[in-house]
Amino acid sequence: MKRYDLVIIGTGTAAQVAAGRVRRAGRSVAVVDHRPFGGTCALRGCDPKKMLVSGGESIDWARRMHGRGIEGALRIDWRELIAFKRSFTDPVPRKREEAFARQGIDAFHGKAGFAGSDSITVEGETLTGRNILIATGARPVPLGFSGAEHAITSDAFLELEHLPARIVMIGGGYIAAEFAHIAARAGAKVTILQRGPRMLAHFDAEVVGWLMEAFRALGIDVRVASTVTAVTRNGNTFRVQAQTPEGALEVAGDLIVHAAGRVPDIAELDLEAGRIEAQDGRLRLNAYLQSVSNPIVYAAGDAAAQGPPLTPVSSHDGKVVAANILDGNRHQPDYRGVPSVAFTVPPIAAVGLSEDAARQQTSKLRINAAKVPEWFTARREAEPVYGYKTLVDEESGRILGAHLVGPHAEDVVNLFGLAIRHDLTADDLKSTMFAYPTGASDIGYML
Repeated sequence: MKRYDLVIIGTGTAAQVAAGRVRRAGRSVAVVDHRPFGGTCALRGCDPKKMLVSGGESIDWARRMHGRGIEGALRIDWRELIAFKRSFTDPVPRKREEAFARQGIDAFHGKAGFAGSDSITVEGETLTGRNILIATGARPVPLGFSGAEHAITSDAFLELEHLPARIVMIGGGYIAAEFAHIAARAGAKVTILQRGPRMLAHFDAEVVGWLMEAFRALGIDVRVASTVTAVTRNGNTFRVQAQTPEGALEVAGDLIVHAAGRVPDIAELDLEAGRIEAQDGRLRLNAYLQSVSNPIVYAAGDAAAQGPPLTPVSSHDGKVVAANILDGNRHQPDYRGVPSVAFTVPPIAAVGLSEDAARQQTSKLRINAAKVPEWFTARREAEPVYGYKTLVDEESGRILGAHLVGPHAEDVVNLFGLAIRHDLTADDLKSTMFAYPTGASDIGYML
């Protein structure tokens, strides 16, 4: 049996941040992971996905500029693009393990499960901790229809050596939107089957509507209100059955991708043995990210599921948990002004309140919204999809929300996030002199 001040299950962003801070305070720390060290963002999520998006961005920009001074056909070489992605991801596990060793953090490989209220087992070894942090991330939500095993996960999509000609995405969130744009620009015929009434439900409906023009231009077949009921296989061909308001639907594909969302990855931890309560697949935590039933246990990031499922939130949670372990429970997470981006081409971004939520918060709401492909930012890149919706409290002048689509939205949204988090007003942003011409220089006109 080995004893530590802190045992962390997981090696992703939240785990890395918490482990480093607690170790620098002179406490003993161990980390455990049954997957390659590094976590979702670096290995199976944000970073590798964005590297594939780079290929799509390059192709798209060249096509938009065709006839505007740029000639010649470009195409994506999928194998080379995957190799480019691996140039980043392949070294990560070794580098992460070496980083833990340099910090004096003990690393264990294998599946962890609770053996008691203060202990876990991994590969036959027992580790006890004064505190335990669950930072296991998220996993794909179970699919409840026949043939669900034929659908590959987003992890597997990022490792494809060959891109099939026909791809069916089940789900209509971030994963479906981003992977569909990558695959379509690489030459695949993509169909999206979304159970809900529209795609990207966490983004503003009007702004998503503008983005759908890009989906149509790429030939992506988006079927909303389509609930998948079964997947069958005949040789190398899959057939996806779905139910729609118009009746039964069948779509053939060479690859089926599970893009129907993710849930905290806690099902195999034996929480009962650790006296850790969960409800509906989520840990029961207090305001300090601490288990309500076992006070030595904390959670962070996607496993905690308290804030948006984003890497900056995982980092923030890791800092909060480390501070509470070191100082006592005096720190609570603050998720104000956290931007969300779907890296389609062009990207869509949001921060702050939705229009409905803003209306509930203030009776004097100013809404500025327009689709503006004629603005220089869009015209320079020959991008027909560019628009914004900003929400301002008329009484205080505070920015309540910003919803963007188009070139540089993924960067400009951060300035709105800064304003929301630090209570800057619309006038504060409008009076700021941004470099021109840049995406940020449009902010004043959006307000």
